[in-house]
Amino acid sequence: MLYSLYEAGYYAATPMRLAALAAREFWSSPLNPAAETEMARRLYAGSDLFANLTRRYGKPDWKLDSVEINGKAVRVRAQTEWSTAWCKLTHFSRDMADLRRAGKTALEPAVLIVAPLSGHYATLLRGTVEAFLQDHEVFITEWTNARDVPMLEGRFDFHDYIDHIREALRHLGPRPHVVAVCQPGPPVLAAASLMAEDGEECRPASMTFMGSPIDARLSPTVTNKLAEDRPFAWFESNMIKNVPPPYLGFGRRVYPGFVQLASFMSMNLEKHQEAHRNYLSHLMDGDGDSADKHLEFYDEYLSVLDLTEEFYLQTIDVVFQRYLLPKGELMHDGRRVRPERITDIGLMTVEGENDDISGIGQTQAAHRLCLSLPIEMKEDYIQPHVGHYGVFNGRRFRDEIYPRVRGFIRRMEDGVHARKPARKSNVTRLRTAP
Repeated sequence: MLYSLYEAGYYAATPMRLAALAAREFWSSPLNPAAETEMARRLYAGSDLFANLTRRYGKPDWKLDSVEINGKAVRVRAQTEWSTAWCKLTHFSRDMADLRRAGKTALEPAVLIVAPLSGHYATLLRGTVEAFLQDHEVFITEWTNARDVPMLEGRFDFHDYIDHIREALRHLGPRPHVVAVCQPGPPVLAAASLMAEDGEECRPASMTFMGSPIDARLSPTVTNKLAEDRPFAWFESNMIKNVPPPYLGFGRRVYPGFVQLASFMSMNLEKHQEAHRNYLSHLMDGDGDSADKHLEFYDEYLSVLDLTEEFYLQTIDVVFQRYLLPKGELMHDGRRVRPERITDIGLMTVEGENDDISGIGQTQAAHRLCLSLPIEMKEDYIQPHVGHYGVFNGRRFRDEIYPRVRGFIRRMEDGVHARKPARKSNVTRLRTAP
């Protein structure tokens, strides 16, 4: 019922939104002699704000037609390498002639960036992709909005997610590198563990976890505490809704993106309110640059997708309530997932000092689980002065985090065919779970 009410509210606001759009065009038209008056700017700003607050935010475009490498513009083309009803593997193919002009002559490592399936589209990682394109062949998982998948396609759960990661890695060829941003940490580690145990040729050469809840018992945040304090049945009863028509997934039970967005925004409500007040002020003052930055951020932030009921509830259960992976109790297709079987996959963890989604120690826990890895194949980094999103985007990511990840991948790439037995140890500074 809630999903239907949400849709009804959107359509009910359509006449007012169209009126606001008409008013915005009228008061900003160069043909309007009053367009430069204070009253006109106020009316334009108010109409624009209302239109943006009530419009539909679809999947954003990547807007990555080119990237600058060594001072040269290199054309980029996004193309689908493999897909299912639930995921599309996108390759950001760089123009070879442009690469040669930029001084890139050697074949560069393939990197699979596993985007989170937690409410936002993969385009939230645009800055992450742009950074990795400097030195790698970049692939990314683009997850499908569950409301757009017909019921005939069946279920998609936590274990299907693991299988999709394994299949994506196989499409990259022998020994690719994988980067998991936030939510994918546990299933990516599970996939790597299974591939390592099976001795698969396409198992990763390295895995990098960024702000991931590998062990959510450590340094619990508000998000963790919510999952712990509520019984499992509460999430099933209050967070799951039926997709209404006319969507292709009509009848599918999902965790709606707008519900998750409301939860995100409520955590920093005053900050979002202040941002919109500033936006209104910028429009009235004619500060187009600041207003454009606001729109650029919220066009991405307000674009959300639905998760299937089974994937969402299993994630709550497996990752945030029973902690099956760090406790050594996660089963997949009748097999126990054993990170200790990983012996030749490099491991890097990255955390943010001020992360309020995945607290410090949750990602580091991967080192404790990968007991058989030599210390030379492990690296841990905590970035000062950044929150959750700063771990994979923004200036500090580009200038401080990415160079470290790039260096780690290079070391693992160089040693993938000539690795010698080394002393085994765990990374220090790890917190111990209760």
